[in-house]
Amino acid sequence: MSNPVALAGVAHLYQGYEPKLLTAADLAALPSALPSGTVLYELHHGVLVTLPPPGDIHGAVESNLATELKFQGERQGHGKARSGGVGIVLARNPDCVYGADAVFITNARLPIRRSPEGYLETIPELVVEVRSKNDTLAALERKAQDYLQASAVVVWVIDPINRNVVEYRQGGTTRTYAENDTLIVPDLIPGFALLVSEALRE
Repeated sequence: MSNPVALAGVAHLYQGYEPKLLTAADLAALPSALPSGTVLYELHHGVLVTLPPPGDIHGAVESNLATELKFQGERQGHGKARSGGVGIVLARNPDCVYGADAVFITNARLPIRRSPEGYLETIPELVVEVRSKNDTLAALERKAQDYLQASAVVVWVIDPINRNVVEYRQGGTTRTYAENDTLIVPDLIPGFALLVSEALRE
């Protein structure tokens, strides 16, 4: 148990201290491998967040979505698909850089703009986040709202734990797709259709 007296004695050392907010350039300069293993990072409004490597189920689901966005979206001429934790600059001063599992940028937002560090500055209209075992639903909802505030149109949170997909849209609309439902985004990718059960396939 923490000792309140001891904590009070230490607290004065940190009064007036403000942690340095990092930038996208700082993020890009960080090592991706340490002696202990691979390290993933995001920048949440200037604050560095370290992420554990995703597990196998996460990888399978991310691959399913990325494949369908590539074939049903990009190959049909509707825009560009990206995946693999692609960095997106959502805000500046303080910088906010998230690594999305999969995204789709429609023709309306092309050509793609990139930051000097190589991160996307073009905000994708569709963003996909796959829930990992360490992710809370509250944290993923906050990320979804950050994407929407940055001008994403739709965010899909794919949840292999609860076997569903929660869709967040501009305007505050939220919808939950069950396993036997079909994901569609006719306003962004005409003709796109993917069974949730197929999205969750391992």
